[in-house]
Order: sequence, then C-alpha cells, then structure tokens
Amino acid sequence: MSVLPRPSSFDDVNGRPVPPVPVIRSRALHVVAPPSGLPPVVGADLNAPTLTGPVRYANLDHAASTPALESVKAAVDQALLSYASVHRGAGYASRLTSAWYEQARAEVATFVGARGDDTVLFTRTTTDSWALLAKALPSRTTVFVFETEHHSTLLPWGRSRTVRLPVPKSVEDAVRLLDDALATHASRHRLVVIAGASNVTGETWPVERFAELSHRHGARIAVDAAQLSAHRLIDLQAWDADYVAFSGHKTYAPFGAGVLAGRSDWLDAGTPYLFGGGATASVTDDGTRWATGPARHEGGSPNVIGAIAIAAACATIAANREAIEAHESTLLARLREGLEVIDGVELLSIFDDDHDRVGVVAFTVDGWDSSLISQVLAVEHGIGVRDGKFCAHLLVDELLDDPWRERSTTAVRVSLGLGSTSEAVDRLVNGIRRLVEHGTTAAWTRGDRGWELLDQDDPRDAPVARPW
Repeated sequence: MSVLPRPSSFDDVNGRPVPPVPVIRSRALHVVAPPSGLPPVVGADLNAPTLTGPVRYANLDHAASTPALESVKAAVDQALLSYASVHRGAGYASRLTSAWYEQARAEVATFVGARGDDTVLFTRTTTDSWALLAKALPSRTTVFVFETEHHSTLLPWGRSRTVRLPVPKSVEDAVRLLDDALATHASRHRLVVIAGASNVTGETWPVERFAELSHRHGARIAVDAAQLSAHRLIDLQAWDADYVAFSGHKTYAPFGAGVLAGRSDWLDAGTPYLFGGGATASVTDDGTRWATGPARHEGGSPNVIGAIAIAAACATIAANREAIEAHESTLLARLREGLEVIDGVELLSIFDDDHDRVGVVAFTVDGWDSSLISQVLAVEHGIGVRDGKFCAHLLVDELLDDPWRERSTTAVRVSLGLGSTSEAVDRLVNGIRRLVEHGTTAAWTRGDRGWELLDQDDPRDAPVARPW
C-alpha cells in the first residue's frame, strides 16, 4: 500500500516522526462532470415562492455564496461514514479521516499552484485567512491596499500600519500609485494586498504585474482570490505571488472552511493563530514549544469535513475549467448586453467597460432604490440578487460619487456561476425592463425592516418544515 508522509509539524513530543498514515483513495474526491460538460450543483431544482406562484429559483447571487457541487455532496456523504478527529487516534476511522484530511491539503496545494515549500492552511473563510496572516506578520510590517478592496482585505492589518491607496482610474494608474507608495514608505517588511477580481464589478487585476512590481521594491504580495477561485485559474508559481486566500462557500463547497496558502517563513515564525491541542510540539512547566507547518495555526480539532468539501470542489473545478469558463463567459455577455440597452441602467466599472472580468455585474437604475429592486426581483420574479455596498463601502461610494445626491448610494449586484442559466439571465433582464417601463406589480412601502409589501403577505414568509 502506498503511504502519505505526515508533515514534520506532527512529530511527537520527543521529535520522533509519527508513522505515516495510509493513503486510502476515494472516488468521492474526484467526481467529474456529466456528459453535458458542466458539473451539477445541489439544489438546481429549487422552487421559489412568488406572488403568482412558485417558479424555478434564478440563482444570480454566486458572489455571496455558491451552491454546493454534487461531487462535494458525494465526498461529504462518504466522509461522514467514517467521521473522526484527525491526527489524534490509532483507530481505523481516525487514520482514514486523517489520510483524507492531508490528501485534501495536497489537492488544494495543486489547485492554487503552491510551491513545494509553501504552507497550505485550512481556515474558516477568506476573512479568517487574512486575520491569521495579519497576526503572523513580522513586527512593523507595512501593508499596502487599494480602497477597491472588500473589508476583509482592507481592515485586518490595523490602520496604523496600513497604507491605503485610492481607487485607481485604470490599471496604469494603479501601477503608478503602488509604485509611488512603495518608493515612499520604506520598512524592513512590506506586504501588498490585492484582489484577483473585484467583488463589486468582477474586474480582474493583472496579478503577475503587481507581483513583479512588489518584488522589485522588496515587498511581498497577497492575493484575495475569493471572487476568483470558482471562475479562473489560481497559480502562485505562475503569478510569483507570496500568499493567496479563498473561501469554500464561494467555491461550490459549504460554509465554514477556507484556505490560506503561501510562504512558510512568516507563518512558522508568527504567533499561533489558535492556542491549543495540535498547535503544540511540547508543553512543560518551563514553557511551550509551538509546532511549525500547518499544525501551528490549526489548533483544536480541525473542520475535516470542510477541508474534504473544498478539496472535492477544487478537483471538480480543475477537471472542468474550460467548460465552466465558457458557460460563465456566455452568460456574462448575455447579461451585460441585455442591461446596457435598458434606459436608466448604469453598469459600474473601476477601469472600463471592456476590461476583463468574471461574472459579476453591479448596476443602478435611475429613480429606483437598489434594495427595492432586489425585493421586487425576488418576490415578483423568483430571482436572487444582492443589493447594498457589498462590504466594499469605499469602492461603491467612489463609483457612485454624486455631489448633487441625485443618484442611488447603493447598487444591485448580479453574479453568475454554475447555478445560473440563460433563462435566469433573461428573466432578470426582462424584470428590470418591466420595472423601468411599467413599475412594480405589487404595492410596496418602506418600513423599519426595509421594503415590505403593502396590504398582502410576503410569500417567502410561508412556513417551511425544518430540515431536521
């Protein structure tokens, strides 16, 4: 039987290597696409209640969370049959679960293009990943971040050591701003943090170019791939990036698991993220010696089911990447073309309308509050979208800047993925056109909880049996 070596961080308290665990292969981690070419998602047949009766739910909210893949469900179902704590027990269930947990780490390492000496950590979310990295940064590290970023990427570093760069007008403007900032703010340790794709506009950033610029100034770079992982290739080696983070729940896996991968030295030297079992190499009256490698920051019993779910999603996405990108590109073109011809609709962009982007579109409609638009789309058309500032307040405020206060202060966001169809896109476009031309079907009023139906019940409030 082949074996999978355990990382050195799991050596016993006397420094002796722990015996390797057996590799027990499972087809559940490698379910590939059906003949149609697109991997199926769970809940594709969900019906949504509307004022005129149930309709097939139009899932256009993938940037917030993606549905789980069927392959992920299959992997989780199989893993639950032998569910046990990892790296703790000699019993068969524990050895089997431990093997799958470390295989999941290897699967994710391949997915992100990790180098041989990189560390791959399982966290809770992208937000958790950046909080972990922030805690591990060397003392007095200066962090450079654009105001285009999601709050989880903008805020965890601490205001005193963060250099915020304004929203750029173009990629060239962004390069100039970062170049000037890195030349101006000298410190021993510096970190540039950028998004692979904007969670507001979907526009991608040329990561390789910013990595080269950062390294030329002696800085490292971390890439927020939360809006990239489900849609485009992540490759630490090809980018020459130092760190990357993403979330399972935006990569067709369940909530509660994320990834941070990258250079080991800062992570091995940083304060452990969670003090507790597994993170220690030894504990005596004289003090604690902390582990290195993944164990250092994965204290306690890890979310092994979440790790297996992410691995299954990564394997399926990698096996079907071309089909996924083609599907989303077709839907995105259909969506943008449909919205652009409707009077009063304005699509938001950081750079320009022709810039490369994943399937995310934010827009406003003249004379209509964005939160009312999302409610109307849900209740009258069975469509799920998002409205607001999308945890990127500085960016949305800049894109919607209006000194005369004649425009909306928030936007509607449509985001595409494997749970989206051309019919859903057409329903959305037709719903916006009908709203502009004819108004709402129902009467609405704005109350303490936001927009509510006037004089009739909201069909979404009908009781539904609990799933347990």
